[in-house]
Amino acid sequence: MMAVSSTCKDGSTKITMDNGKYVRYTPEQVEALERLYHECPKPSSMRRQQLIRECPILSHIEPKQIKVWFQNRRCREKQRKEASRLQAVNRKLTAMNKLLMEENDRLQKQVSQLVYENSYFRQQTQNATNLATTDTSCESVVTSGQHHLTPQHPPRDASPAGLLSIAEETLAQFLSKATGTAVEWVQMPGMKPGPDSIGIVAISHGCTGVAARACGLVGLEPTRVAEILKDRPSWFRDCRAVDVVNALSTGSGGTIELLYMQLYAPTTLAPARDFWLLRYTSVLEDGSLVVCERSLNNTQNGPSMPPTQHFVRAEMLPSGYLIRPCEGGGSIIHVVDHMDLEPWSVPEVLRPLYESSTLLAQKTTMAALRHLRQVSQEVSQPNVTGWGRRPAALRALSQRLSKGFNEAVNGFADEGWSMLESDGIDDVTVLVNSSPAKMMGVNFSYANGFPSMSNAVLCAKASMLLQNVPPAILLRFLREHRSEWADSGIDAYAAAAVKAGPCSLPMSRAGNFGGQVILPLAHTIEHEEASTSFMEVIKLENMGYREDMLMPGDVFLLQLCSGVDENAVGTCAELIFAPIDASFSDDAPIIPSGFRIIPLDSGMDASSPNRTLDLASALEVGPAGNRASGDLSGRSGCTKSVMTIAFQFAFEMHLQENVTSMARQYVRSIIASVQRVALALSPSHFGSHAGFRPPPGTPEAHTLARWICESYRCYLGVELLKNEGSESILKTLWHHSDALMCCSLKTLPVFTFANQAGLDMLETTLVALQDITLEKIFDDNGRKTLYSEFPQIMQQGFMCLQGGICLSSMGRPVSYERAVAWKVLNEEESAHCICFMFINWSFV
Repeated sequence: MMAVSSTCKDGSTKITMDNGKYVRYTPEQVEALERLYHECPKPSSMRRQQLIRECPILSHIEPKQIKVWFQNRRCREKQRKEASRLQAVNRKLTAMNKLLMEENDRLQKQVSQLVYENSYFRQQTQNATNLATTDTSCESVVTSGQHHLTPQHPPRDASPAGLLSIAEETLAQFLSKATGTAVEWVQMPGMKPGPDSIGIVAISHGCTGVAARACGLVGLEPTRVAEILKDRPSWFRDCRAVDVVNALSTGSGGTIELLYMQLYAPTTLAPARDFWLLRYTSVLEDGSLVVCERSLNNTQNGPSMPPTQHFVRAEMLPSGYLIRPCEGGGSIIHVVDHMDLEPWSVPEVLRPLYESSTLLAQKTTMAALRHLRQVSQEVSQPNVTGWGRRPAALRALSQRLSKGFNEAVNGFADEGWSMLESDGIDDVTVLVNSSPAKMMGVNFSYANGFPSMSNAVLCAKASMLLQNVPPAILLRFLREHRSEWADSGIDAYAAAAVKAGPCSLPMSRAGNFGGQVILPLAHTIEHEEASTSFMEVIKLENMGYREDMLMPGDVFLLQLCSGVDENAVGTCAELIFAPIDASFSDDAPIIPSGFRIIPLDSGMDASSPNRTLDLASALEVGPAGNRASGDLSGRSGCTKSVMTIAFQFAFEMHLQENVTSMARQYVRSIIASVQRVALALSPSHFGSHAGFRPPPGTPEAHTLARWICESYRCYLGVELLKNEGSESILKTLWHHSDALMCCSLKTLPVFTFANQAGLDMLETTLVALQDITLEKIFDDNGRKTLYSEFPQIMQQGFMCLQGGICLSSMGRPVSYERAVAWKVLNEEESAHCICFMFINWSFV
């Protein structure tokens, strides 16, 4: 049976059945049905009959007619939502079309300007040629050119009139970048304008410093947009603070502010940046709102700000926001960021972080538009999401996680951080913070139940360079396989900081995670081009705590993950987490730890004497970091990234020495795990790297490979490598099926080189290999055999070992059919090292 419903002028509803019978509802009946619809939009047959019994005014309506009414009501709701969605898309397309038309107009003006300049320079060239043939006086030519070098801007001072002059000039220069041709803009790679895009994004080409521009539509009023954007620390996660030093009003209703801004350094290998700015807020004649700013320096005769210790003073060239009201509500916004971040102050390998307009666009320009869109969505859809939090509360939590991690990475002294002395190896930096503000709300107690009086936070951090490992893939592995790098005892220790109970220094145990469960927080914070960010709560089950450490229970991690889209080129990937308990509140103290991986320009040389721990250092040839030649130069295109690790631990002051030792060891173990994972995730392990750089004083990789093969032929009378073909000796040795490894000739021999099979057998990397001693890989019987027959190697030059068992660096037993060891002779026929070859090995 078919039925059609319609609404009458008096508010009643009539339903036309297929037999021509009309059913008319009174306004009271419609009101009752609407009330029931909001309670249950799709009632079952039993529920509909119950509704008729409970509502006397519906008693004369058949259940079938009630069913038809609910079907039609759901259909109308769906149509209304679809119409609203289409209207929103239409408004956005209209605004986007307007932006594209303006961009097209700008490009046409730019083309006209270039054509004019081309004809002008061509005419000047002809005039110069004619002048050179008629007038040989150099003085007349030089004099005519000097007129154009005279400064056109009058001097200014720090008076209100002088500041207004600087502000007006800043406004004009900003508008020329936002809507004019002052900067040559090119579309950012991978960004395509459309209804679902963040907007039109462009980066600079061939200008001073780095610049980016974006145009987009947001569903907020211009004044609200300006208010949000001026509060930069609320949305720009690299911004530590913005202080308004002074403010004054202009006669035209504008506002001039003097600002001091500090930005966090993204890695431990670079200093933080600060800015001394003038910000000008004004309204244009067409009603558009403008917020523009620039750095103040001595050349402008404006007020100056003395340099700050541990900060590098960077320059902001005229930048800002042009906000125009949009028809139908919302705002069209133009964002321009233009900075000179003083790349000279960082090691050469890191300079792409400060010279990339693409990175500026992703981290700053697009971040502004994303934040505005998030706020707009939160206003229109303030629904409670997972874990009982509203979107705004989840966004605030993610900001706190990012800020806490940035504080740990930077370790500013004015926040209470002080550096501890090194243990002789400078790969891990350790800082301590005992300020009350840092520890406020963190619970601790002694084993006897009495509260601890002195609490502190310790941070162990390190940075390293990675080669040929996509940041998104590595980060996703770290997120999904926590048990591969984390220690359950350390997590139990961290959990003690947020639980009231006994606490002691964790001991490494054989137990592992029983499982990793993602609780249904699942709130997507960002999902735009080149950005995917979400926050989740991780439940770590079956931790296997000892009774004297922590009472049995669940451990939770509040975790922020961003940049996991491997299709997004050049994005920063972060995994930041903090231990929490089930009663976690929005204002509870959190102590974040985690990883940050930032891609670098692949064209930059990765060698630099100023860097700290460098995973890539063992993959270069020679002390100067020269690239290996031939087929080892990385035909697939080598990409580099810098990875920063920072882990924080709350502790009691009397445990500082023990916790410091534990933290150093733990971060070093994580570094070794990351090295192993990075090597495994590399598209082609050795062929894509630049070569092998042994410790100082040892030969280059090609030379060492030749010595190994020549010594094998000398002592055993056969060739080690066969059917080399066009491949080099080093590459053939690297891909040899048997495990080859060299150890030094010292009292305690350590490994200095291994091929791919050798690294796989030892479950290590080229860097961590040098921390493994020869005796560690043999069991007791193997060590006895080695000690008894080792002199034979030095006298005879080689020895053969029967099959047996050895151990990997992870403690796993490895069986081998037989092994051969021989002396490796250098050019002077003296012993350089001992090479071992394990044949037909496999894990037991």
